[in-house]
Amino acid sequence: MTASGPANGLSVDVEDWFQVGAFETVIDKADWGSLVDRVERNCDLILAMFDEAEVKATFFTLGWVAQRHPALMRRIVEQGHEIASHGLEHDRVFRLGREAFARDIEISRKAIEDAAGVRVAGYRAPSFSIDQRTPWAYEILAEHGFAYSSSVAPIAHDHYGWREAPRFAFRPLPSSDLVEIPVTTATFAGRRLAAGGGGFFRVLPYGFSRWAIRQVNRREGRPAIFYFHPWEIDPDQPRMAGAPIRSRIRHYTNLEQMAPKLRQLLAEFRWSRMDAIAAREAERAVALAA
Repeated sequence: MTASGPANGLSVDVEDWFQVGAFETVIDKADWGSLVDRVERNCDLILAMFDEAEVKATFFTLGWVAQRHPALMRRIVEQGHEIASHGLEHDRVFRLGREAFARDIEISRKAIEDAAGVRVAGYRAPSFSIDQRTPWAYEILAEHGFAYSSSVAPIAHDHYGWREAPRFAFRPLPSSDLVEIPVTTATFAGRRLAAGGGGFFRVLPYGFSRWAIRQVNRREGRPAIFYFHPWEIDPDQPRMAGAPIRSRIRHYTNLEQMAPKLRQLLAEFRWSRMDAIAAREAERAVALAA
């Protein structure tokens, strides 16, 4: 299969199985250090998959992970991928407030840069938690010198979402070159549909993602922005029997199918790092109305 179309943004949100939003009410952060760590193993499998497909991606990494796996951070960079920030401990932005958010991105960025040996220019909020409640987050990202963010899901969802946000790249601040690149949505019958990866990619038929990416590439003439997590390719990860049933369904469904689907996706479409996508999209980014 020959990859076709414009280059799309490929990204990995680097967090372990116990750090996900689905389990935040049943796993205490104080217990993270005692749980089975599988993030390095899974990231190495992803790096091998990307090498086989000859693609480059961006790894949005938790500072918590970078502090404990500096060799992994260096391998990611040495293999030609971008390293970027996913915050420190997967705290949602709208729960942090201004001062705590500023500390979070400062500490996490330093941890990642110290481990990887390169400067971090990109940021993705945990659980796409920049929305209409947190316009101040962009001011702080700009003050700290971030070039781009990919922190918005322009849909309605029970855990996250900013339905009124633009579907494609926009400039959230009139006084800054900072660009926001939302995760991909497709449209059908006037509705926005989540189509940027993660659980939607795992649970829905592969044909839906193919249709959505082609729609964005061909009809809109824009790159798709796709993401997934290292734990999503790991069907042997521990099971959290005490988690709410909805969370367990979301987290564990089709884990064994994820890697084969990813290989098909990598082969069918062209992919690029998010910093390269940001540089191109910045020229077309619309200004966000006040």
